[in-house]
Amino acid sequence: MRTVTRFRDRSDAGRQLAARLAAYRDRADVIVLALPRGGVPVGAEIARALGVPLDVFVVRKLGVPGHEELAMGAIASGGARVVNDEVLARVGISPAALETVTAREHEEVARRDRLYRGERPPAEVRGKTVIVVDDGLATGATMRAAVAALRAQDPARIVVAVPTGSPDTCGQLRSRADEVLCLLTPEPFLAVGFWYDDFGQLNDEQVRIALDEAADR
Repeated sequence: MRTVTRFRDRSDAGRQLAARLAAYRDRADVIVLALPRGGVPVGAEIARALGVPLDVFVVRKLGVPGHEELAMGAIASGGARVVNDEVLARVGISPAALETVTAREHEEVARRDRLYRGERPPAEVRGKTVIVVDDGLATGATMRAAVAALRAQDPARIVVAVPTGSPDTCGQLRSRADEVLCLLTPEPFLAVGFWYDDFGQLNDEQVRIALDEAADR
């Protein structure tokens, strides 16, 4: 198996991940959950290669008011929330401000669930092996929120699978998930998009189409 140095695009990354997840192929107890938007094309390739269902698991970053690019936590489908106490202390966010941001992002999580899935019900994960996919991990806040929310739904096993991630973040997730697969963990990490030739932004319609195609399969 060739050494991974970077990815052409998210589909290429998904195919490379799928090759390392072959043990889960054609198993009725396995489902792929992709974190939108960027994780969906990665997850679609994995689900197609393994012959298992694909669904989304919506997670939203909780940005610091006025500095939204700085994550003070994240919230996921089902209401699970992860907060970064270090960031909260550093920027002096009040509990009321945190709750305001959480309520706003909770509404966005609900909106995206409806938009992406339409009339289809959320995937049943109880007793199943869940492969949670994103296009990369920087701080890992969104993935930690996803794992926490899924753990409350009593899956048999949680597998985190990403093409690239910060070595520290991937290491920290090993204590939360049952298995963590990070193909590329460079040091210095720089940013997720740095390790892709094509890291174009995705829109909601592209996500919905990918999910519809997976449902038809």
